[in-house]
Amino acid sequence: MKNIWIGFISVVTLSFIVLVWVGTEIYQTQPPMPDEVVVKETGDIIYTKEDIQTGQNVWESIGGMEVGSIWGHGSYVAPDWSADWIHREAINMLEYWSKRDYNKGYDQLNEELQATLKARLIKNVRTNTYDEQSKKITISSDRYLAIQQNIDYYTDVFSEGHEEYAIPRGALTDATKLSQLNAFLFWTSWAASTNRVGEDFTYTSNWPHEPLINNTITVDSQIWSGFSVVLLLLFIALLAYYYLRNHEKGEVHKNPKEDPLTGLIVTKSQQSILKYYLVISLLIGLQIILGIVTVHYSVEGQAFFGFELSQYLPYSITRTWHTQLAVFWIAATWLATGLFLAPIISGKEMKYQKFGINFLFGALLVIVLGSMLGEWLGVHQFLGLTANFFFGHQGYEYVDLGRFWQIFLGIGLILWVLMVGRHIVYAIKKKDSSKHLLIILLVSVIAIGMFFFSGLMYGENSSLPVINYWRWWLVHLWVEGFFEVFATVVIAYLFLKMKIVSANTAGKTAIASATIFLAGGIIGTLHHLYFSGTPVQAIALGATFSALEVVPLTLMGFEVRENWNLLKNENWIQKYKWPIFFFIAVAFWNMLGAGVFGFLINPPIALYYIQGLNTTSVHAHTALFGVYGMLGMGFILICLRLYSNRIWNDEIKLKRAFWLLNVGLIAMVVFSLLPVGLIQAYTSIKEGYFYARSPELLYSDTVQVLKWLRIIGDVIFSIGIYFFCWFVVKETLYCIKQKRAV
Repeated sequence: MKNIWIGFISVVTLSFIVLVWVGTEIYQTQPPMPDEVVVKETGDIIYTKEDIQTGQNVWESIGGMEVGSIWGHGSYVAPDWSADWIHREAINMLEYWSKRDYNKGYDQLNEELQATLKARLIKNVRTNTYDEQSKKITISSDRYLAIQQNIDYYTDVFSEGHEEYAIPRGALTDATKLSQLNAFLFWTSWAASTNRVGEDFTYTSNWPHEPLINNTITVDSQIWSGFSVVLLLLFIALLAYYYLRNHEKGEVHKNPKEDPLTGLIVTKSQQSILKYYLVISLLIGLQIILGIVTVHYSVEGQAFFGFELSQYLPYSITRTWHTQLAVFWIAATWLATGLFLAPIISGKEMKYQKFGINFLFGALLVIVLGSMLGEWLGVHQFLGLTANFFFGHQGYEYVDLGRFWQIFLGIGLILWVLMVGRHIVYAIKKKDSSKHLLIILLVSVIAIGMFFFSGLMYGENSSLPVINYWRWWLVHLWVEGFFEVFATVVIAYLFLKMKIVSANTAGKTAIASATIFLAGGIIGTLHHLYFSGTPVQAIALGATFSALEVVPLTLMGFEVRENWNLLKNENWIQKYKWPIFFFIAVAFWNMLGAGVFGFLINPPIALYYIQGLNTTSVHAHTALFGVYGMLGMGFILICLRLYSNRIWNDEIKLKRAFWLLNVGLIAMVVFSLLPVGLIQAYTSIKEGYFYARSPELLYSDTVQVLKWLRIIGDVIFSIGIYFFCWFVVKETLYCIKQKRAV
């Protein structure tokens, strides 16, 4: 066991050293934000640093990443604004030169003349004119004319609305804010189209793919993509060999003939957790309703089946609430599970535990409702920019809630760590055979509380590369990293209490699994940052270690088989059939959603072309709900099963829920999301990224048919949600009436 702990500590320590080192490189080599942007020929000041920084705050206030995307990060209906700006600016310049020099439109010129103008464009746009001494960016008067055309276009889009982008009329009407928003969009496009000093690639490593300015995939991206695939195959082979060679060598363990948890003493604090499941069911239902509205905006940009809904609930709000509620209910489920298991772990009801649970419940309601209201007020421009940052809409996907609500949630997590942690510490002091399993559980609990605060490491005026760096610490490390470790250990502990596995096996397996996962997962955070104004190190390390993330997921088929075999061992295990079924679904979606669909977009050569397309949505739905959502549902069921003293005669609801959820999710992907994503990928590779996100493609007949076909999966999935919530609410109300607590 000592060697396993040494491996775990070494992996975590070294991985964070590397991740922090890359973070310092991001701070030092990020795209410069100039004091002024001036016209070379006249010296006229177009934008100042304050314009750009305030423009970023304006962009955040209208929904930020929930209204299109920047550098590929964000929503899918509106364009990627940096890619869109680059393409439109390039077209404007080519058309201006063509008409001025040849009295013809650019498309009317022969190939030789087009090549001449394109070469002029590439030199004009890609040459870095930022002066380190004066901190000014200098642009040509010709380029300034093209920028003015872009300003007019985007001013119209955000003030008058754009149906195909699901942007309502009056989204932003203040002339000063519109000018500042344009300043920010210019800067993001400048960074994505201008070469780094001394290099032949841009600050975003030539993202997006734009043939007009010779933005093509870099050699580094290609090399590290190939290396990541080779490494993936190598480590899959090694892990499979190790697993098959050692799996059957574990200690012999005989399952008990009766359920060891029969007669479990339920405490008052555990009973107080039941109300969480009622609220969680409500949040799940609301999230699905908002998801239906959100996806409908992709076919009817301003309305919901003819009703002008966008004036009240625009796409930016419905998508914000849809994604945020997913994080809220899944996290709440996992946190409630920790609180439910705490007395079981320690064997006693600790002082003020029930009070703490009730306080957290009230805080959860305030945070959910308060943040949702704040986001609505922020997007509708009822808040000033600073007030919006703290109480409204931060503008960053999965971290949309205002900073005040974020801090409030962090305080709640600290309380949760103390409430759960003290039970674990008490149990560790007993020094029984489960000590090592409990230590890794304590580590994961502390990490969940601690790493949430990474989302507070950037400020209101931090730059986009810095914000994205810390945002992915929160989204990837907090959710995909330590919550996953927590889930693995909790399942191992539950099986230990059922005496299905021994304490020694559970401890070794949990620590080894955490080590293997975090070996790729910590540094693998960088695969989200390939093209976010970050240095080449992010591509090299992100590609390499994100490939290692996929390695353990390839063995999930064995986990499916083992969980399935559990149900055949003893009759009493059938009592836990449906929680185990949901754990089986987690293993399946871990393999497919996180593994296959995750690696589909992980290598730099893939993400370069398909970042921010529907292929990302495929991974998001199958990993976020398929893995974490199913796991949360499994946790709800296992806690209700431990609390309830009756046979579940209502299992037909769970059966329907389980199969409808899984079949619906598959149908959603196969009939709609994946085909649309593949069409976009083909277009991005062949024509350029701009076209893959353009209304001409997304509102083409073929893509629109595929979007409507999503109804099949959505309806099946929604019915599954209905049956699951119906069962949970009914069983929870029964348990509340039981009053088993002592």
